[in-house]
Amino acid sequence: MKIEHIAIWARDIERLREFYETYFEAKAGERYVNDAKGFSSRFLRFESGARFELMQMDGIEAGPESDGLCFGLAHFAISVGSETRVDQLTARLKADGYCVLDGPRRTGDGYYEATVLDPENNRLEITV
Repeated sequence: MKIEHIAIWARDIERLREFYETYFEAKAGERYVNDAKGFSSRFLRFESGARFELMQMDGIEAGPESDGLCFGLAHFAISVGSETRVDQLTARLKADGYCVLDGPRRTGDGYYEATVLDPENNRLEITV
């Protein structure tokens, strides 16, 4: 078995698409629009075959906010292949104004990672 895709409700699909294409080499599919439902989505595919579905719909409201943690998606991790690449990408994101919450560092369970926020404050771990 494998995870087919992870779906994220987004405020701005195109802003997230650009972020994941620019920093993580995702390839975007065509945008799907259902005007009757006020819904649109776009799939992003990563080199490994993993996919994100970015979804937007009229009437979706922000969830409870308390320092960015709430029930639902806690974080997702993207492997970039090496500690050097984790360091380089984290530095690039920080220089470009994105929030680096933690790291790069070695965790107690042996991961080498940095935690950043994407443009819509989803927690993303950049790992080896």
